[in-house]
Amino acid sequence: QLQASGGGLVQPGGSLRLSCAASGRKFDIYAIGWFRQAPGKEREGVSCINSNDGSTYYADSVKGRFTVSRDIAKNTVYLQMKSLKPEDTAVYYCASDSRGLSPCFIRRGVGSDADYDYWGQGTQVTVSS
Repeated sequence: QLQASGGGLVQPGGSLRLSCAASGRKFDIYAIGWFRQAPGKEREGVSCINSNDGSTYYADSVKGRFTVSRDIAKNTVYLQMKSLKPEDTAVYYCASDSRGLSPCFIRRGVGSDADYDYWGQGTQVTVSS
């Protein structure tokens, strides 16, 4: 089970840190991805972290502003978001790759939502003045 948290309302230029905690039944996690979906838009991959070597990948739209990291002891992955823009407003989801098939695991990039098979519930991020 994945639990995403940390969303909220923030002004443009502000920061938020999202958390994704894995709990419950043990399953292999090859990568954790962060996705977002704005109203009327398709879900897009934002970032991911490879569980094997910690390599990270980002969508061009968030590069330099978002940072993904992990705390192995806490089974938690974080998404630190800075310099937030109104266009970052969306429901944010974390998802895991339990099959080792995602581009993130093979060091190619974030990939699409079809590459991840376990999903947490979303957390709303709203950037507005």
